[in-house]
Amino acid sequence: MSLTSQLDRPAPGMTFDQMLERVRYDGAYPTRERAEEVVSAVLAALGRQLTGEERVDLAARLPVEAALVFTAQIPGTEQLTGWGFVKDLATRTGGSPATARWDAGAVLTSVAQLAGPGLLTRVLAQLPPGYGLLFGRAELTQTVGRQPLSTPCR
Repeated sequence: MSLTSQLDRPAPGMTFDQMLERVRYDGAYPTRERAEEVVSAVLAALGRQLTGEERVDLAARLPVEAALVFTAQIPGTEQLTGWGFVKDLATRTGGSPATARWDAGAVLTSVAQLAGPGLLTRVLAQLPPGYGLLFGRAELTQTVGRQPLSTPCR
């Protein structure tokens, strides 16, 4: 098996109930109902950001109930940065940015597991900066205006 096909293989799937329990545990939510509210809000917000093949491929790897929430959203005309995504989520849910960041992380790390590393890389490449940490992946950025370390200064 080639490295490319290994990267594109999804993690073993999970049912919607298993996803809710994972999010409930990771987010330390008191009830299953609260976890379901958070999953719906975050997946709807992600559905407004993602387009194209990545959207279709991600929906195919989500449990049916989660995919329906995700795909019911019409992608927005303006893509939000990771921080913009969190602020928009906070506004729509009536929570604070800190709570929205927590909620996004609790849900999107489960989404990342379902997507698998190959699809997650493609999803992150489509989105503006700032989403990597929300999905539980380190995000390296390049500083503008600095010379690479291997280039001698003159």
